[in-house]
Amino acid sequence: MPRKRKVVYPPPRSSKAPPPPNRIPVNPPTLAVINRNAGKGRADIVAGAHVTIVGTGSDVGETGIVERLVGGVIPAAVVKLEGGRTRRVRTVDLAPATGQGRAAEAE
Repeated sequence: MPRKRKVVYPPPRSSKAPPPPNRIPVNPPTLAVINRNAGKGRADIVAGAHVTIVGTGSDVGETGIVERLVGGVIPAAVVKLEGGRTRRVRTVDLAPATGQGRAAEAE
């Protein structure tokens, strides 16, 4: 009777590869950035206040009037912009309007 051959398994490939080089991780431009302070909101934003939108987005720099505040995990406000549109904005992305914005609305 012939002898049974021993089974030989190839070594795992992961053990032979060299370690990856140390590189600085690059964040893709589509990566969302989370503002952890957004949940705190802002106490100086009240209904009827003149505000300017800061932060990021399509309406940055526009001024408007806070129509109402919206509660939730991240406090927000419904803002009526100078152009007549209404937009919901996080309160951390609002700042009290300067004198120039108020003068333009008074005219």
